[in-house]
Amino acid sequence: MLILASGSQSRKNLLENSNIEFVQISSDFDEFSIKDNNIKNLAFSLSAGKAKNVLEKIYKFKLNINSDISSFQILGCDSIFEFQGRAFGKPLNKKEAFERWEKMSSNYGYLHTGHTLLFCDYVEEEDGTKIKINSEINEVITSKVLFSELTRLEIQKYVDSLEPLSCAGGFALEGRGGKLIEKVEGCFSNIMGLSLPWLRKELLKKGILA
Repeated sequence: MLILASGSQSRKNLLENSNIEFVQISSDFDEFSIKDNNIKNLAFSLSAGKAKNVLEKIYKFKLNINSDISSFQILGCDSIFEFQGRAFGKPLNKKEAFERWEKMSSNYGYLHTGHTLLFCDYVEEEDGTKIKINSEINEVITSKVLFSELTRLEIQKYVDSLEPLSCAGGFALEGRGGKLIEKVEGCFSNIMGLSLPWLRKELLKKGILA
């Protein structure tokens, strides 16, 4: 059983559309507790923090995901957009979103998504059932995003939709922002927060069919 350690609707949609069975448990990991000037390292640390936060929830609340299973996997992800060497999270307001898009127009950046996959087993011990992590896999997948040349009016209309304010980097490939992206080099689904080919590959290594 796969557990998605995220409340992200886009990641949820990716798994559902791929017909991958999963349970979604939102992480409440404090993202501001991690400081790192290396953007890839930051994405990695945040994905690991989210996955382990959900594991702690399962420990603490003794969540029984499915009484018929003896093992499960926890998937944590975090995406950070890099533009001209700077990390772009969600824009704070419409003004910042507009200014970013003026710079991104006819330009490119990199979307880094940290992936952490915990393989866990239920273990019967004398003092009760416990959970053991038997392996942990971490990887940061990077995709290059090339943006179309946009007019100020196009940028303003997109910003006014408010979509950029809820997205890392200020855009959503699967939403209205999709028509403003000229090209993606690398994993396509990674731009939406989860590399499906990576997930399939890592599960298959453990004999698990995604």
